[in-house]
Amino acid sequence: MTTIENHDYDVLIIGAGGAGLRAAIEAKQQGLRVGIITKSLLGKAHTVMAEGGMAAAMGNVHSEDNWQVHFRDTMRGGKYLNNFRMAELHAKEAPERVLELEQWGALFDRTKDGKILQRDFGGHRYARLAHVGDRTGLELIRTLQQKVVSMGIDVYMECKVLQLLKDSNGHIAGAAAYWRHTGEFVTFSSKTVILATGGAGKSWKFTSNSWEGTGDGHAMALWAGSELIDMEAIQFHPTGMVWPMSVRGLLVTEGVRGDGGVLRNSLGERFMFNYVAPMFRAETAETEEEADKWYDDHSAGRRPPELLPRDEVSRAINAEVKAGRGSPHGGVFLDIGSRRSAEFIRRRLPSMYHQFMELAGVDITREPMEIGPTCHYIMGGVKVDAETTATKTPGLFAAGEVAAGLHGANRLGGNSLSDLIVFGKRAGEGAASYIAAGGGSGKFKQSDVDAAIAEALAPFDRVEGENPYDIQRDLQDMMQANVGIIRTGTELEFALSELDKLTSRVQNIKVKGGRAYNPGWNLATDLPAMITVSRCVAMGALNRKESRGGHTRLDFPEAVAEMGSVNFTQSSSDGKWNGKYQIEGKPIPKITPELKTLLEEAK
Repeated sequence: MTTIENHDYDVLIIGAGGAGLRAAIEAKQQGLRVGIITKSLLGKAHTVMAEGGMAAAMGNVHSEDNWQVHFRDTMRGGKYLNNFRMAELHAKEAPERVLELEQWGALFDRTKDGKILQRDFGGHRYARLAHVGDRTGLELIRTLQQKVVSMGIDVYMECKVLQLLKDSNGHIAGAAAYWRHTGEFVTFSSKTVILATGGAGKSWKFTSNSWEGTGDGHAMALWAGSELIDMEAIQFHPTGMVWPMSVRGLLVTEGVRGDGGVLRNSLGERFMFNYVAPMFRAETAETEEEADKWYDDHSAGRRPPELLPRDEVSRAINAEVKAGRGSPHGGVFLDIGSRRSAEFIRRRLPSMYHQFMELAGVDITREPMEIGPTCHYIMGGVKVDAETTATKTPGLFAAGEVAAGLHGANRLGGNSLSDLIVFGKRAGEGAASYIAAGGGSGKFKQSDVDAAIAEALAPFDRVEGENPYDIQRDLQDMMQANVGIIRTGTELEFALSELDKLTSRVQNIKVKGGRAYNPGWNLATDLPAMITVSRCVAMGALNRKESRGGHTRLDFPEAVAEMGSVNFTQSSSDGKWNGKYQIEGKPIPKITPELKTLLEEAK
C-alpha cells in the first residue's frame, strides 16, 4: 500500500499549543526546516483554556520573590517527586520567557508603574502569575501563533497522527497520519519529532480537557520505546462547573480565588478553614471577617486557605460533598460576588462573568458559582532529559503536558503555561543539537506505514462490531468511578480487569460511512491511546501504595517516605497498544547539595 503524499522536514512538531509553537519558533531560528501538525485548527489548542496566568518570579508585586522561592514552591507542591533540574531551569528561565512574549506583542495587565502585573495563585508564596485578565492562555497562543505565521512555518491542520515511524536503526524518522477532512493518508519524513500533544483527560467522564486530550503523545512515545513516569499523578482541578450538565467540567479559573473568591458549603460555611494545618489558620479568629483581616496582615507566606495546592482543595471539596454538605448538583459554592464589586469582577474576570451568565444563567457578581473537582491535568508523562527534553527514543523529544518531571506529584497553578515556553524552547534547541551532531535519517520503513494504515482501516472492513461511542462511554464511566480523585487497591484491580475487556472490544469496532469527516472513525483511532494511558495510570496508582499529591489511596492514606524517592517508570516490551507493559520503581536522581540546602532552609 502506498500513501498519497509525503512531506519532509528536519523537525516535525506534533501539537500546536504553547509548547509546540514555542519549539517551532526556536527550531526555525536555528535554520531548520520545520513542520507543525495539529489534530484541530491553529489557534484552537487547549492552551487557550488556561486562564489565570503563567508563573514567573519577576518580583513585580513582591520584590522579595526570586527563582529560589519559586523552585522551593514547585518542589514542595510536587511532594518532591519532581525532577529537581527541571524545576530549577523552569524557575530560573520563566521570567525571561515571559519578557520575550511581551517583546513579541503579548499585552499583559500592568501595575501602576507599568510593570507586568502578577496575581496570587494556589501554592505560590508570592503573587507570581503574569496574566491577561482571565484569558492568559488565549493571549499566549495569539502571540506565538502570530510569530509562527510571520516566520513562514508550515502548519498542517486537522491531521491525525496514527503512529511514530522509525528507521532501520530504531531512530525516529517521521510519522504516519491521515487528513480528518478527507480521510486520506499522509506521511511525514523527519530527522526529529517533538511531541507537544497535551493531556489525556478525555478518558474521564468529567474533565476540563477539550476533545483533543486523548493521550496520543503519551501512547505513541510508549509504543516507540520511550518511558512514561508518574502516570498515577492526575490533577483534579478543584473548580470546574457542575451545572448545567452540558458544560459540566468546564474550568473556573483559579484566578477567581486569587482575586478574593471563597468556597462555601450548603450551610454557607467557609469550610476551607477546617482543612488547613493549625500553623496556617487565622490565629484567634472567630468570624470570617476577622480571619480575612488576619490573612491580610500576615500575607507573606500565608495565603488564604482557598489557595492551598489544588490537590488539597479538591480533597476538601470531595469531603464536604460526601458529608452531605454539597450543593444541589454535587459540588460546592464559589463566592466572589459578596466580596468584590461588580465592576472589579467584570474587569478582572471577564471570561468567567460571561461564561456563567451565558452558559448557566448565573450572574457571578450577585450569585455564587456551583463548582466541583474535574479531571484537569496529568503530571505524569514521557520521561525526558531536563536540559534537552530528549526521550529514551533517539530523535524523539517532548515538551508541555505530555512530558513529565517538572511537576512531580502535583502541579501548581500557573506553572503549566511557563512550562510550555521554557521547555518548548529547550525542545527546539534539543532537536537542533541532535541534528547538528549528525542524528536522524528521516528514512522510515514503508512496512510500518502499511501496518498503521491497515489497522486504521480495519473498522470499515468488519461486517459486525461495536460502536466506538459505547466503548468511550464505558471507559469514561469506569475511570471516573475507579481511578478518580480517591482510589483503593480493589478499585484499581477492577479497573485493570475492565481495561482488558475494553481492549478486546476496541479490536472489534465497526465504523459506518466514509472516511471524510467521520467522527466515529476519528474516535476509533483515538481509543487505542485512551486505553493505553488509562492502563498506565491504573498500573501506577496500584503500585504507589501511599497518598501523595494528585494521587490519593483511601487504603494507604499517608505518604510513605521510601516511596518519596521513587518514580514509577513504565515501558512497552513489544511496541503494541494491546501488548505488554512493564512498571518499575526507579530512584529519583539525587538533588545537588546547593539546591538541597535551599529546600532545607525553607522548612
